[in-house]
Amino acid sequence: MKIVFFGTSQFAVPSLKRLLTEPEFEIIAVVTQPDKPRGRGKKLIPTPVKTVALEHQLPVWQPQSIKKDRETFQLLEQSRADAFIVVAYGQIFPPKILALPKLGCINLHGSILPQYRGAAPIQWSLYNGDRTTGITTMVMDKGMDTGAMLLKTDTPVGLLDNAQQVGTKLATMGAELIVETLLKLNQGVITPLAQDSEKATYANLIQKSDYALDLSRTALELHNQIRAFYPNCHASLGRKKLKILATAPVGYPYFSQLPPELKILEQQWDNLSALVGRSGEIVSIIKNIGPILQTGEGLLLLREVQLAGKRPQSGWDFVNGMHLKVGESIQSG
Repeated sequence: MKIVFFGTSQFAVPSLKRLLTEPEFEIIAVVTQPDKPRGRGKKLIPTPVKTVALEHQLPVWQPQSIKKDRETFQLLEQSRADAFIVVAYGQIFPPKILALPKLGCINLHGSILPQYRGAAPIQWSLYNGDRTTGITTMVMDKGMDTGAMLLKTDTPVGLLDNAQQVGTKLATMGAELIVETLLKLNQGVITPLAQDSEKATYANLIQKSDYALDLSRTALELHNQIRAFYPNCHASLGRKKLKILATAPVGYPYFSQLPPELKILEQQWDNLSALVGRSGEIVSIIKNIGPILQTGEGLLLLREVQLAGKRPQSGWDFVNGMHLKVGESIQSG
């Protein structure tokens, strides 16, 4: 089976690597986004997918716009591929490209469709506190993630899982699902299933404003925002910007979901539950663990933070490094 692979980010890498190991498939070319300038020297850096493609001596095409690039269209047309596989590519296909491959353009999407159509499904699923997420393969059409579904698989989400961790897990699961989908499509044993658009939800592009923390929100809302948009959520300590990288909501609904090293929170709950403070105020400091903030509703443990210009550090190192005391406050971002 001849395949052209479209992908850009690290999320797509496991799928490309897995397809390369399958004797049933031949990757004849890889299409990825153009190299981007990074760092102070503005050196052009290849995408993660391009790096893997070059390691395997695969042809790489990098159109600025897949809709407008005539040369890329001609190459795709001449490829006579059986399928185009699309994983986190980052551009919308025009109808003339969708119509080229025999088996269609097969997309791997990071949600259980029709939920979270759009650009950031993993992040918004975590933001909303979903306890289950998953992967869907579908036949692309002209809409945004509206195509007929092929296969799905799901997985539980832990209370402390962040977007990076969930993305890594889903990318690995998705690589296997892509292979299964292609093999079954080729055998004619999958019937595409139309999505129920009335049940659709959307995962919009993340904005810079989504990273700012409002400490008057509830502890669980803040925790979900921090892990959803990891590692970018921020508040401030005095005049210093403070990224908050990892937290844990404190209270009986959460204790059973915490790792052993945080069981001390349950042991001290009688004392902690009696504490009252302003939003953002440090109401307790747990030795060897970190500071506990009062939020608009509930308590929030700071497990990992990063001050501007500094490296990430544990909540306990943050307490010691800044000589924090109960009664001090962290301000909303």
